[in-house]
Amino acid sequence: MKLSVWTYEGPPHVGALRVATAMKGLHYVLHAPQGDTYADLLFTMIERRNHRPPVTYTTFQARDLGSDTANLFREACQNAYDRFQPQAMIVGASCTAELIQDDPGGMAETMGLPCPVIPLELPSYQRKENFGADETLFQIVRTLARPCESTQRVTANLIGPTALGFRHRDDITELTALLSEMGIEVNVTAPYGATPADITRLGAAHFNVLMYPETGEAACRWMERELDLPFTKTVPIGVGATRDFVAEVAGLTGLPAKFDEARLRLPWYSASVDSTYLTGKRVFLFGDGTHVAAAARIARDEMGFEVVGLGCFNREMGRQIRTLAKEFGVEALITDDYLDVEARIEELAPELILGTQMERHIGKRLGIPCAVISAPVHVQDFPARYSPQMGIEGANVIFDTWVHPLVMGLEEHLLHMFRDDFEFNDAAGPSHHGGGQVAVPETPASADIIWLAEAEQELRKVPFFVRGKARRNTETFAAEHGVAQIGIDTLYEAKAHYAR
Repeated sequence: MKLSVWTYEGPPHVGALRVATAMKGLHYVLHAPQGDTYADLLFTMIERRNHRPPVTYTTFQARDLGSDTANLFREACQNAYDRFQPQAMIVGASCTAELIQDDPGGMAETMGLPCPVIPLELPSYQRKENFGADETLFQIVRTLARPCESTQRVTANLIGPTALGFRHRDDITELTALLSEMGIEVNVTAPYGATPADITRLGAAHFNVLMYPETGEAACRWMERELDLPFTKTVPIGVGATRDFVAEVAGLTGLPAKFDEARLRLPWYSASVDSTYLTGKRVFLFGDGTHVAAAARIARDEMGFEVVGLGCFNREMGRQIRTLAKEFGVEALITDDYLDVEARIEELAPELILGTQMERHIGKRLGIPCAVISAPVHVQDFPARYSPQMGIEGANVIFDTWVHPLVMGLEEHLLHMFRDDFEFNDAAGPSHHGGGQVAVPETPASADIIWLAEAEQELRKVPFFVRGKARRNTETFAAEHGVAQIGIDTLYEAKAHYAR
């Protein structure tokens, strides 16, 4: 058994919770032991929602295992309906409750509740959170959506945004405005803000916009087959992808492509002399497959970065990310173990990390700036301000988010260059890492190799985010050439050697 401090995804019932919490008029009855209600905190504390999730837990205890836990579930179902009067209910088991095999779906079906009851079969020990969200939305749509007459005006459904999603709320606003400029109204957004009654009229739209494949692709593919609703394949994150998205929508609807580039800030900066500092910066990307694929294109084509590594934690997107990695000439990292990610970052020594909150912590330890591009995220990534990732304003937000850590990194480099001047204090940690007495981590010298004071002084001029690698390379070079003491000459010989 392997225990982990951090995890990129929770069990699949957390994905179901994200869908239920995003909707209105839907209630989730979860067969779960006492203690599994911790998931409530994800929404009330991390996302800072002003109401608790619409979930009823059976919360059975150890002493209940010797009696009738199935009856506890039936009572919870009946009480939930009587109290909340939902339009529809979903029922399922947590990973722990799955072991006792009480069959929540079968039990709920025999109760004759006066609303649709949708059973969830989520394999807790084979799949994870994003699968749980995708499967839950699919089951809801398959049960409730029906063919219906199309709206008179061209309309679209926005599919995939959930509670606890990375900037999903603001992405909805941005895409609604983007479609409106083309004369397209939003018919239903699901699951975010939708009711079961809204789900029944999904078929009235002319097409679906698949915002997040991780949480909405199964539903979109079902609607394409059963309701004759095509769906978009382009995720509009970044300038180029947003242009492509608008062109794709125009192709689906026959409407003219309208794209107001006047609000974009990135293109003019990328063409300016100021951007030359950013050109060629070595970046490592990790997160969910959708955001990593979008970020890789932005990094290379719109920011002029060099992508030295990329990967994702959700194995369902592994094939797509491996294909993308080949295009970029790097090796894909498909893992849900943050220690593997940390090892790859240490090996590659990038100048910027684009990742999740896990990589933000890794970056702090290694002294490498990090910008967050994907869930899982923490409370600071649910800002009160408008901060989308999609569309025109999303491209502006991404530009700010990525550039600022590098600009602050340049500031820190200058501070380190002049650290011996009286007005600078080397004990103060990097300001973009929170300041305070935080030492920049460096690899300790080998016991068999001595660094002379002049070489140590010169090494301090190397930018802090690659200094550890420079030290390791120099010591390796010295060991291979039988040098026991590293001076300035050895330092520069090693630099020339590894620069070839």
